[in-house]
Order: sequence, then structure tokens, then C-alpha cells
Amino acid sequence: MASSNSYLESKVKKQLETVFDPEINTVNIFDLGMVENVSILENKVIVELLPTFLGCPALGIIKDNVIQAISEIKGIKEVKVTYRKTPPWTSDRITDNGKEGLKEFGIAPPPNQLESDGSWQVECPYCGSKYNTLENIFGPSACKSILYCKGCKNPFEAMKPISIGN
Repeated sequence: MASSNSYLESKVKKQLETVFDPEINTVNIFDLGMVENVSILENKVIVELLPTFLGCPALGIIKDNVIQAISEIKGIKEVKVTYRKTPPWTSDRITDNGKEGLKEFGIAPPPNQLESDGSWQVECPYCGSKYNTLENIFGPSACKSILYCKGCKNPFEAMKPISIGN
């Protein structure tokens, strides 16, 4: 965050931590790794976010919620929120708290690394088993897939690993 006012910076960060993904109410946008930059100039805050997917239908809601949350800070007169296309969001931006929040919601967080053949393996968010199968690469949203746990016999969603590079 670019500002000389560390008190205001901490207030803005705290407010951003109250803005949750509308589809996953256990993970805030900060822990999801969507916050790319925050600039504070006098009484104006500019927030630059990285969408998990450009076509995500929740982007408008997230933008409105960020504006509302930061506007609650005394002395803030203007809040501007923009979505950046670069750098692209990657799943390695999700914090450890974010990964725990995904599990709490019943979504397996993306793995930290892909297998040597490019495949990926996750643990069941319910029982922790790695003994699961991919049922459908296309889940209820573009960022998730459907898997089936052979350990506890439950279907679950897994956040797809998105990374840059080879």
C-alpha cells in the first residue's frame, strides 16, 4: 500500500478483510489474493484488484462491497476500485488463511505444485484423504472442479490450480 499514513493503511487493510467472496463466505478477498495494490492519496483510496477469472459474475458485487467497506472509514471521501488484467491472478496468491477458509467451506484448496506430468492432486476438505477422483473438470464456477472422495464417499469441489510458467 502506497501511503505515508500507516494508520489509514491499517484501517483500509482491515476493511478489505471484511469483504468476502460472495460465493465463498469463509474467504475474504485479501486472503484470496485478489488485492494487487492500494493507493491512499489524502482522502481518496484507489484499490486495484485481480479477478480470479475475468468473466467471474461476482466481480460487480465485490467491487460494490469494497467501495462500501472502505467508505465506512472516517475521513475517506472517495473510493475507486478497478480490476487489472495483468499480472494475472494465480492460485498461489491464496494465503494460508484463505486455504483454511476454503476447506472450512468444503472446497479443497489448490495444490502448492503440480505433479511432474502436469496433473494435480488435492486432499478432501472433509476427511483429508488424497484418494479421490476427478468427476468433472467443470465445476459450478470457472475456478472450481468436482471431485469424489473414495475415503469418506463425499463429492466435493476443488479450486483449480492456476499458475504462470511451465
